[in-house]
This record gives sequence, C-alpha cells and structure tokens, in this order.
Amino acid sequence: MSDSINVRIDKWLWAARFFKTRSMAAQAVSGGKVHSNAKRVKAAKTVRIGDELTIKRGDYVYTVIVNELSGKRKGAAEAATLYTETLESIEAREAVSEQKRLLRTMNRNAGPPKRPTKRDRRLIIDFTRKV
Repeated sequence: MSDSINVRIDKWLWAARFFKTRSMAAQAVSGGKVHSNAKRVKAAKTVRIGDELTIKRGDYVYTVIVNELSGKRKGAAEAATLYTETLESIEAREAVSEQKRLLRTMNRNAGPPKRPTKRDRRLIIDFTRKV
C-alpha cells in the first residue's frame, strides 16, 4: 500500500488481525489499551508508516512498528506484513506465556475440587444442625 492513504488506527488494528472486529478494536483504543508513540490515542487517529504501537490484549502486550497501511482485512500471512514486532515484545510475551503455563501445571497438580462423599455429607449435616 502507498503512504498517501489515510487509515484510522481502529481499522488498521482490525486489518492487521489484532482484533476480531473493528468495534472491538475501537473499544480497545477508547479504553486506553492502545498507544501510538507512547501516547494514548483515539480511534479516529490516522496511522503512519514507522509509528510504534503498544497494544494490550489480555495478559499480553504487543509492541509493533507499522510497516504498511491497509484498511482491508486480508489473510493472516498478508496481515503479518503490515507490522514488525520488536524483540523485547516477543521476549516479554514468551515470558508471560511461560508463567501462565507453569501456573496451569501447578494448579493441575493440586487436583480439582471433589464432591463430598456420602460420609462427608452426613458429617456436614450433623455439624450444621448442631446449635
């Protein structure tokens, strides 16, 4: 795409496949989850080639440099050419992913809560009826 076109930040985020719908992208921008060049922006802000965007999605933070402009949503391979993610961002996301994975394995080892057995229910009933 050429540099002469103007693309809103919410439309670019949708085209780059950071958000599933354009309204979700607009909500994220208005909610302060997207910053352009370290400044909070509005959904109508135009994106320029070379802008550094910081995008917070859940527990993950993406820091990307805009390479191309596009207002149309295309395939994932083409969408990935619209930006370059910084190395620090990739490392930080991998660290968060690893922490979440470790937390899941710790919780899995604890075991799921079990339903009370017949004996447990009798003990609970006896305990709650005593006044």
